[in-house]
Amino acid sequence: MGLLLWSTATQAQNSSIYDYTEAFNPIFYTQNGTPYRSANGKPGHAYWQNSADYAIKVSLDDKTDGVAGKVTITYTNNSPDELSFIWLQLDQNLFHQDSRGQAVVPLEDSRYGSASSTFNGGFTLDNIRFADGTPAKYAIIDTRMRLELPASLKPQGGQISFDLDFSYTVPEYGADRTGILPTQNGKIYAIAQWYPRVCVYDDIIGWNTEPYTGPGEFYLEFGDYTIEVTAPANHIVVAGGELLNPEEVWTPEQLKRYQQAHKSDKTVIIRSAEEVANPASRPNKSTLTWKYKLQQAHDFAWASSTAFIIDGAKINNPSGKTALALSAYPVESNGNNAWERSTEYTKASIEYYSNKWFEYPYPVAVNVASNVGGMEYPALSFCGHKARGGSLWGVTDHEFGHNWFPMIVGSNERLHGWMDEGFNTFINQLSTEAFNKGEYHRRMGNRNSITPALFNDNLEPVMSSPQNMKERNIGILVYYKPGFGLRLLRDEIIGAERFDKAFRNYIAAWAYKHPTPDDFFRTMENETGENLSWFWRGWFQNNWKLDQAISNVDYENFDAKNGARITIENLQKLPMPVVIEATTESGKKVRKKLPVEVWQRNQTWTFKLDTTEPLTKVVIDPDQVYPDINPDNNVWQKK
Repeated sequence: MGLLLWSTATQAQNSSIYDYTEAFNPIFYTQNGTPYRSANGKPGHAYWQNSADYAIKVSLDDKTDGVAGKVTITYTNNSPDELSFIWLQLDQNLFHQDSRGQAVVPLEDSRYGSASSTFNGGFTLDNIRFADGTPAKYAIIDTRMRLELPASLKPQGGQISFDLDFSYTVPEYGADRTGILPTQNGKIYAIAQWYPRVCVYDDIIGWNTEPYTGPGEFYLEFGDYTIEVTAPANHIVVAGGELLNPEEVWTPEQLKRYQQAHKSDKTVIIRSAEEVANPASRPNKSTLTWKYKLQQAHDFAWASSTAFIIDGAKINNPSGKTALALSAYPVESNGNNAWERSTEYTKASIEYYSNKWFEYPYPVAVNVASNVGGMEYPALSFCGHKARGGSLWGVTDHEFGHNWFPMIVGSNERLHGWMDEGFNTFINQLSTEAFNKGEYHRRMGNRNSITPALFNDNLEPVMSSPQNMKERNIGILVYYKPGFGLRLLRDEIIGAERFDKAFRNYIAAWAYKHPTPDDFFRTMENETGENLSWFWRGWFQNNWKLDQAISNVDYENFDAKNGARITIENLQKLPMPVVIEATTESGKKVRKKLPVEVWQRNQTWTFKLDTTEPLTKVVIDPDQVYPDINPDNNVWQKK
């Protein structure tokens, strides 16, 4: 950190662009509370949301890489509105060569590039009928389908069922969310976005029909799932749900180990590396049907392979209920501090979040090694098959953290990616500090060292949709900047105890519901008693920067025995609390923290520091936790 020259301080003072009337403008929320969403951030007394239940029978053809099945959807309209049509998401249509998503993928490397001259994916749909057998009228527009109803669906409980046949070819690399990984013992199929899913109809914008183009993730209704997956018998199928027929799909020895894993705090091998290539490790049949169920969830994913090593262990919830952590990975991912620790990581991650924030609701937590670098679905995650050590812990912890955001707290990822990725990035920091006595925790000596990346002039605001920002900016804006901001809010502005209580109450209030950004902002303000509009406005709505500076140090009545007078300035648009540390001639250090309110009506602030001897050094932010873009003017040094 460099020394502050007085001439520099004077120039900085004259160039302040801070506007306290803008930063602390009392008008932040654009609408008042409603019967659906209370002004205190909680669901209102008349809050509603619709639901969709799915019954699916599907088969996997490992010769053609094809998935085909039939889905019956039961949709319940709890809204106050009559609905004459229903919108559905057809995410696999992203992989049509002429889809909107493929049209907007940049020519350079992209996480979401998927189609090629030799692959043309997407759904084939047939036999779309209502429960009485009436054929449905529908229109497919890119990754959406509009289904016309035979009669308007009544509000406040009206229900309708319809079914359809669907099929598609699994893309080898499906926008880093689904795909096929070749291994020495067969392909690993990571199956997601594999069935038509009902769009959300809400009180914010009605039907949420934002096209799926890759960057934005998902916004889905909660419901119950009953799933039957038929695959070749030499495959093992794992899924984010309770396995209903284990005795039909495991060998007798594997069934015994599977049952043992349900009761063991240590990892139990269910199918070993040595058994993978042994045909006797699977039942001697042509196909098997794996039956699963999952309740109160908004999606379902599964994986299938001949190559899986399977192990598991018990997850302990604070209520005393248990769940099963399972890992499925190929022999190439086994050993040298790699996937043989996956179940340990999964169990630790789930147990930490369950105790810290909200109890884990699902019967299993399944981690699958695949060619998907990291992608979450309820109770199941796909993680990179080459990950090991700290990187495997990090991706496992991150993907399973998503069971809280957005699987339990069902925010709109398509529009507000920061509400799941950023919140999850924040809770990952705390879990990593706690895991195995900090095995993978790397304490940052200078937390604000990433400030230049967080406040680059070319960044869009955090409150942009992932589709509305440069792909290279998504990591910063959706993950790191909101995660950093929440940690700053917790540790430096509100305090850990008050923040954590408020955050827990936010999760509890919006569990299995659909919060908006305003609902989060209002909850945190009402719970903590703090007006945080200045923080939301600067950090999330705008790309405002922080630049605090020391412009003068002198003494009361020109005598150090009377105490020091220190003048500080806010030079950029973002206000923050100020932490000052002064060093006296004898080496004593004196600290003072000023609340953000000193900037409520000032660009410059002078305060008295109670000391009785001359100062040799004064520093703003001595712990280097605030994201100040110009640390050089944070230091005054005695000449």
